[in-house]
Amino acid sequence: MYHEGELSVQRKAGVAAEAARVGRIIGKTIPPVAADFLAAQSIVIASTIDREGLVWATPLIGSFCAEDSQTLRIRTSTDLQLDDPRIGLLAIDFETRRRMRINGRVTRDGRDFIVTADEVYSNCPKYIHPRPAKPDTSSPERWIATSDTFFIASVNPDRGADASHRGGDPGFARLDGTRITFPDYSGNNMFNTLGNLETNPDCGLLFLDFDQGRILQISGKGHIEWEPERRVVIDVKPPLRRT
Repeated sequence: MYHEGELSVQRKAGVAAEAARVGRIIGKTIPPVAADFLAAQSIVIASTIDREGLVWATPLIGSFCAEDSQTLRIRTSTDLQLDDPRIGLLAIDFETRRRMRINGRVTRDGRDFIVTADEVYSNCPKYIHPRPAKPDTSSPERWIATSDTFFIASVNPDRGADASHRGGDPGFARLDGTRITFPDYSGNNMFNTLGNLETNPDCGLLFLDFDQGRILQISGKGHIEWEPERRVVIDVKPPLRRT
């Protein structure tokens, strides 16, 4: 169920028993309620790996249709470079504070993308702001410092890619030079993102301006600092992408 990186972080955090119980929600199929939720979304966050091995979190705007219990068809204008078939998807509804994840393999079918699911599960609504704050996008430093929401992409070498959400008060993430830090707040104790970073530091961050449709993408290498309080440290690999 969990890979060794996730198990290692769960043991260090002292929540192995709780994680084992929560992990029962992870399935391999897309249930009808999840298919309906996906069909109602207009944006999904994708975790992908480019030809240079860099990990990126990218917003996909389009339609998301479950063709059967293991297959999701994505129609989007976003052009994903399929240099690596591993993909992680996060669907999130800020109004209802619902979210779900699909991790698997992606192929192209004409202009569509076909995702075959390996892992499907929902997450708790913790730290999801019903309406993300409008950030100051005048510079990457201000954008990060005024955001209360961002997304993180990570990859395990054996199990694949994953996309996750992070939320907190504006300023909970900080950019100092080429280093971004943010606290790891208690959640469902599965530690999917931190478990991936335990085995592979490559990761990507995505900051969204929901009002203007602008994005800030960052790729780098992350690690966990356990003391004095658990936090994640990302060493940024330039350039930053702003659109």
